[in-house]
Amino acid sequence: MSSVPVAVVTGSNKGIGLAIVQALCKQFQGDVYLTARDPGRGQEAVAKLQGEGLRVLFHQLDIDDLQSIRALRDFLKQKYGGLNVLINNAGIAFKVHDTTPFAIQAEVTLKTNFFGTRNVCTELLPLMKPYGRVVNVSSMVSSSALRGCSQELQQKFRSDTITEDELVELMTKFVEDVKKGVHDKEGWPNTAYGVSKIGVTVLSRIQARMLNEKRKGDHILLNACCPGWVRTDMAGPKATKSPEEGAETPVYLALLPSGADGPHGQFLSDKTVRTW
Repeated sequence: MSSVPVAVVTGSNKGIGLAIVQALCKQFQGDVYLTARDPGRGQEAVAKLQGEGLRVLFHQLDIDDLQSIRALRDFLKQKYGGLNVLINNAGIAFKVHDTTPFAIQAEVTLKTNFFGTRNVCTELLPLMKPYGRVVNVSSMVSSSALRGCSQELQQKFRSDTITEDELVELMTKFVEDVKKGVHDKEGWPNTAYGVSKIGVTVLSRIQARMLNEKRKGDHILLNACCPGWVRTDMAGPKATKSPEEGAETPVYLALLPSGADGPHGQFLSDKTVRTW
């Protein structure tokens, strides 16, 4: 079993994920794993970074597939006895003008961005070693979507006592409400991506609370962050930040020094804690 520290970045064969891996290869003292659904694309991205003289490793990961998540879990457990840094970057977004019915957009977006991310956390958080760092890539859209929710939903999503089961129930309800055509009436905003990222931000707050309750002495720090509006396939060419600039906040949180006792359970953008 290797005693080398290990970092994993989900959905990292392009865009912000690739830029995060690139930065970690330069700054993290240990093994860095680039992951991708498609092994071919993943290996291409690895070759690109190796061409820049960086040392990077590859492991297949499709966050929509529980077997794939568990294969990575078992590999990390066997080879490293755990995990030091986890960056949940994988996510999808439909384009603004996409004509896919909103009910399908809601189901597909929530499946990956919320439920997929949650499954990765369920399987990999128990592997986090003391002084581990977990970063869930959310979005400022989660804040604007939260403001677009009814007062009742806002209260639930801002609650310091909401449980993971209650959050899952709410995320499931959103998809069901959209399918029934009653999401407006039920107080939801008109954005599947925004609601999925509310889920990621709130999940992070819950997970941090659980770590405080169960593993306080392990000094694990877990946060959600917004990389900003970044020029990627997802956001398009007009966005204001380069992928490298988008990677700055996630990488900052991933490399918080072992002496740091925060931020923890927060939502950050531009390395700054934002009010939720």
